[in-house]
Amino acid sequence: MSSSRSAPALTVRTTGAEEHRAYVADLAGRGGSASFLQTPAWARVKPDWKAESVAWQDPEGRVVGVALVLYRQLPKVRRYLAYLPEGPVLPWEEVAEPGGLERWLAPLTAHVRAAGAFGVRIGPPVVTRRWSAAAVKEGIADDAVTSLTDLTPSAEHASGLALARQLEELGWRRQGAEGGFAAGQPQYNFQVPLADEAGVPLPEEEVLRRMNQLWRRNIKKAAKLGVEVTSVAGAATTSSELDEALAAFHALYLHTAERDHFTPRPLSYFRTMVAALGAEDPDRIRLYLAHHEGDLVAATIWIRVGSHAWYSYGASSTDKREVRGSNAVQWQMVRDALAAGARVYDLRGITDTLRSDDDHVGLIQFKVGTGGEAVEHVGEWDLPLSKPLYAAFDLYMRRRG
Repeated sequence: MSSSRSAPALTVRTTGAEEHRAYVADLAGRGGSASFLQTPAWARVKPDWKAESVAWQDPEGRVVGVALVLYRQLPKVRRYLAYLPEGPVLPWEEVAEPGGLERWLAPLTAHVRAAGAFGVRIGPPVVTRRWSAAAVKEGIADDAVTSLTDLTPSAEHASGLALARQLEELGWRRQGAEGGFAAGQPQYNFQVPLADEAGVPLPEEEVLRRMNQLWRRNIKKAAKLGVEVTSVAGAATTSSELDEALAAFHALYLHTAERDHFTPRPLSYFRTMVAALGAEDPDRIRLYLAHHEGDLVAATIWIRVGSHAWYSYGASSTDKREVRGSNAVQWQMVRDALAAGARVYDLRGITDTLRSDDDHVGLIQFKVGTGGEAVEHVGEWDLPLSKPLYAAFDLYMRRRG
């Protein structure tokens, strides 16, 4: 395409879950992916939000993009913030071309405005910069380094950087990675590549070799001590098997929440999530349980859409930490992601801080041991459609803390 400005106009319309799923499935079938937060099933996980599937359509009637839009209502007023977590699902290389952003996003903003939105928030799954595990490790050890942004990236992505510039030029407002909105998604993730630059899958041995010595030793130790890892798919053959696995996971998750001082989600949330995602695709979501001599020592939730697999939730026992159940369960999830054809194993969010006295550094160090890379995305951006209502909503969210 020579110029996005001269390209045919696009329209955005409401679509059904079936057409939405078909687009994501076709994308996955061609080696691509979409965030699980942009699947129709995710609407069932967020019943307190008004949800809508939308599709981008070209003049020939072809669907060229989709999104799950979640509408958060402003208190006492039937007006909404339209939120597209880790979305929309678009051909972002094309969107990032000069003039492309306005062509693709103007019909979206017009659509949600007509639906009563006073603002729209997007989170393009577009990478801007990457840092190797070795660079992050060196940064943590260097007292002069306080943030990932202090380090020279191992790679910069022109399309992501161009997209951020276009968003700013068109009046979109960058959101903080941790503040302002309870459902906000992390801007920095840690990912383990499972394929080379040409997309050829890596052998298990190579993925293991890239892990640091401590990780390899812990994986070997867990196997030697008899840690057994089993998994149950979200579309389990028996509901009792799934219920039992969920109950075991949640009990350990509550234990982890008490130890690590975070507010846990209720068991009902995980039941809904597993049921919704499992119904959409029989291998979309799995629970993993690591046992040692009958004791549950670690448990996790794994999600996959096409070529992208995520470590979504995790829990571990304070007892028997020496058997290295967390390493064992992570390694099994990586192996299964490879076997399923995933090209990326995503350990989800990290903070950008590298200060040795920061509470989050331990988690970063755990993830760095996988030999992957820290990845910065474009992040979340807002476009106010009604400045007074957007300001009122922003004030409301700030007061909620």
